[in-house]
Amino acid sequence: MNSLLAAVVPLILVGVPGWAALRGADVFKALTDGAAQGLSLFKTLAPTLVALMTGITMLRASGALDAAAQLLRPLTAALGIPAECTPLLLLRPVSGSGALAVGAEIMKNFGADSLVGRTAAVMLGSSETTFYTIGVYFGATGVARGRHVLVCALLADLTVFLVAGWAARVL
Repeated sequence: MNSLLAAVVPLILVGVPGWAALRGADVFKALTDGAAQGLSLFKTLAPTLVALMTGITMLRASGALDAAAQLLRPLTAALGIPAECTPLLLLRPVSGSGALAVGAEIMKNFGADSLVGRTAAVMLGSSETTFYTIGVYFGATGVARGRHVLVCALLADLTVFLVAGWAARVL
């Protein structure tokens, strides 16, 4: 089975261009056209990504994220979300890598089988990096007004976080 899996990628890398060449397609032109489209898309998306990453770094370095988490802890605890998951709740809609780092820290400090660890795992597995996704997809498609999508997506994130707190406790 392992040898079959190891052969899949080389087969795809050789098979697809080979099949296209047999059918008369200009494989090199298709490759370069695709690369040009990818670079054009990157040029469109890069400012959004740089702004998001800069903002996240500034929030974490300034302590604003920790201060906001401290302010929200009583509310999240009242809603059944462990207070230790509050930074994850704030960071997940903005940064997937930042949320994974917070989640890893939670797992290390509290254990994966603890209530806090289970809640963090459900939050990470059930939610999306809302701002990143909206920025990338809207940037790629040229959508300029997405405030209604943003509100709906953030409400969906809130629902996920509330259900994560409930599911980790009950199940």
